[in-house]
Amino acid sequence: MSKYYITTPIYYPSSNLTIGNAYTSVIADCLARWHRMLGEEVLFLTGTDEHGQKLQQAAEKQGLTPKTFVDYMVKSDVLRLWQLMDISNDRFIRTTDDFHVKAVQEIFQKLYDQGDIYLGTYRGHYCTPCESFWTDSQLVDGMCPDCHRPVVEMQEECYFFRMSKYQDRLLAYYEQHPDFIQPESRMREMVNNFLKPGLEDLALSRTSFNWGIQVPFDPKHVIYVWLDALTNYLTILGYPEKTADYDKYWPADLHLVGKDIIRFHTIIWPIILMALDLPLPKQIFGHGWLLVGGDKMSKSKGNVVDPHVLVDIFGVDAVRYFLLREIQFGQDGNFSGEALINRINSDLVNDLGNLLSRTLAMVEQNFPQGLPEERATGDFDQELAAQADKAFTEATAHMEKLKLSAALESIWTYIRRANKYIDETQPWVLAKDEASKPRLAAVLYNLCDSLRRVSILVAPFMPATSREIDRQLGLERSEVQENCQGLPWQEAGKANLYPAGLVPQRGEALFPRIKLDETLSLMDRKARERSNTLADMKEADFAALRKGADVDELLHQ
Repeated sequence: MSKYYITTPIYYPSSNLTIGNAYTSVIADCLARWHRMLGEEVLFLTGTDEHGQKLQQAAEKQGLTPKTFVDYMVKSDVLRLWQLMDISNDRFIRTTDDFHVKAVQEIFQKLYDQGDIYLGTYRGHYCTPCESFWTDSQLVDGMCPDCHRPVVEMQEECYFFRMSKYQDRLLAYYEQHPDFIQPESRMREMVNNFLKPGLEDLALSRTSFNWGIQVPFDPKHVIYVWLDALTNYLTILGYPEKTADYDKYWPADLHLVGKDIIRFHTIIWPIILMALDLPLPKQIFGHGWLLVGGDKMSKSKGNVVDPHVLVDIFGVDAVRYFLLREIQFGQDGNFSGEALINRINSDLVNDLGNLLSRTLAMVEQNFPQGLPEERATGDFDQELAAQADKAFTEATAHMEKLKLSAALESIWTYIRRANKYIDETQPWVLAKDEASKPRLAAVLYNLCDSLRRVSILVAPFMPATSREIDRQLGLERSEVQENCQGLPWQEAGKANLYPAGLVPQRGEALFPRIKLDETLSLMDRKARERSNTLADMKEADFAALRKGADVDELLHQ
């Protein structure tokens, strides 16, 4: 069985995650589900990056130890959000996990022993929010080039990693593997902005704070967060031990990251792997940002979108569909409530929901005991079947190239063709003539089989919707079958596999129609209510934790 190892970045639990964070994990989840449906053995990893000065300061502000603070944030926010968004990760790593701490220290020791790490003094600029060091030439108008916020002058003893030693080797690797960084524009950015001007050796430890993994032979130093964080993709596999997991899954097939951390993943991380004499991941994809009003989400700008509010109003699959369909993967995309509502009403209500409700209503009315075996083929049947085959072919090609929006576009072309098939065959006319019943049975069978095939096509994108379509069609399947009705993707997608005689169980509409203006007002009101409620809840929880409450007991009250 072939394998597929996909990762998200590990998230920083200093504050509540946004719809932008959810976007990354939904993409990874969609790809993981699709590869499972191909019959591959998938490892989907996500997790949290829990060390560093910023988290230590956030904990101190609440009067808590850093470990108590991150335990609370991870369990109250991150894990709950992934459950809410139907994220099917196989593993979840925390950089405070004992096995990870031990592995990072062993990696640091190995790099030091072989001469790739040395002790020196850092003089320059430090950006606390990004936890990044910068030279004078790298600053933009005196600000951090990544987040454009102020930096602080600092001088500090630290250990350095010999990045410059591997510069030419990395550049040669880029040239030999042109698909290593995607999209292509990110590759050009790394080469022109960082590699060709020359790499500085990387400051790899800090002494000005203590919340981190200690350097094993010099405990007054804690290991710089990027060595700590980046190695999670290896340590989860048991590295530095050569485990069965390591042998099976490494190198990773895809590291999925936001473009703001692409430099760390495409320069620092490959060089660490080269120094360890390990294979590099097959591909790193730096996707764009989810913007609001053309700006990146920021609490200071007040434009953060809470995914909990969206799911509460629209349901998780509608939100997942919007994120995957509206935004061209790799580019920045705009989020707005109006665009979300219009997309739901157009694609999910008018197209998919309408197809299911019209079809099952006609089956229920004309064949309440199930569709008969006697069926008569006729005009338009072949065109519908051909469009289905085309949808599977195109969706497969698009998914292989990580073009998720294009895959959904091909699927929706098929859904619209099925709706057109209803108008062309006019089953309500056929139902009036007893002699036309075999033709009516064929038309409704083709529609039910189309919905079965649509269920498979949309399963990686909208898993709950896929399950509900199957339930209303009368199809039974276990969760283990990963929305493929017990067959691999290609086999399940073939025509005429809807069992004759099934009695559909028509239910409520998949997606209710949404009124634009009043729903936009509802979104604003619920966002304010949740923000206030969340603030009050956290204040009470932090007060309880300061008095010695247990995090798990507190969150299960």
